Amino acid sequence: MSEGVEWAIHSCLNLAWANRDAIPASRLAAYHELPPAYLNKQLQALCRAGILTSTTGPRGGFRLARPLDDISFMDVVTAIEGGDDAFACTEIRQRGPNGGPAENFPHTCAVSRTMRAAELTWRRELAQHTLADAKHQAEHDAPGLTARVRDWFGPS
Repeated sequence: MSEGVEWAIHSCLNLAWANRDAIPASRLAAYHELPPAYLNKQLQALCRAGILTSTTGPRGGFRLARPLDDISFMDVVTAIEGGDDAFACTEIRQRGPNGGPAENFPHTCAVSRTMRAAELTWRRELAQHTLADAKHQAEHDAPGLTARVRDWFGPS
């Protein structure tokens, strides 16, 4: 998983805490000292997924398109990484000395079954947790966080 997922989640949380009309990608990037152009790509992916909206112009930037409790970790992962399976079985068991035609292998590969089951568990777990959950946990872990983020981003 790319670091873009982490950056995207933190940017969404910062947008919620800042509670402003819109924040430019450069300002969101500056908060965590990230490369603005690369973060902007992640933010655009979140826009395409309907997680963020963007506006252009001098007061433009990004804002949340929906409440954090309507955004799961899986939504963000899918927006940044895509929806493809993490594991792709290439049926290498059909090659080499024990290989042969596909009809010699009537069952799905044991490696593939295990990897797909693990991925399904991972995806279900991420889908069960929202960014609102993360926001509440972060606020519990770091009292005063909301005020510090809001102060850093300033008024809209």
